[in-house]
Amino acid sequence: GVLERSREQLLRQTCEAVVLGVLHPRTAISLVLQVLSDAGSLLSCCLNAACMALLDAGLPLATLFCGVTCALQPDGTILLDPTAQQEQEARATLTFAIASSERKVLMATTKGSCSVEEMQQCLAAAQRAASTIFQFYRDSVRRRYSKS
Repeated sequence: GVLERSREQLLRQTCEAVVLGVLHPRTAISLVLQVLSDAGSLLSCCLNAACMALLDAGLPLATLFCGVTCALQPDGTILLDPTAQQEQEARATLTFAIASSERKVLMATTKGSCSVEEMQQCLAAAQRAASTIFQFYRDSVRRRYSKS
């Protein structure tokens, strides 16, 4: 459907921005993500799964990235990693792909409406949350490749 195609395009553009494809000319990279369930924050979950898959495959990346979803509630509070129910009740849902280097934004998408100030607050919250996700990446890789 249209929603799936849109999600696929966002994932593709984000991955293409970080994969150092020039090091492997005439090489096709195929990434398959299968959604088993959707409890909310699906795009950020797909972004995180894609980054971990690229990392696990040993592909050369310019930077790691992570996905963070924020839901802006009607009262103005910001929820990170909202459930599907919280996303439906939210005034706006924003998803960011954040690079590990300097916490730059690789991709941003919104559903609903919010002010510029609210978007900046959501971005700041997403950048802070990215640190936790990158620490999870480090811990996961350490566990996978440790000798013990």
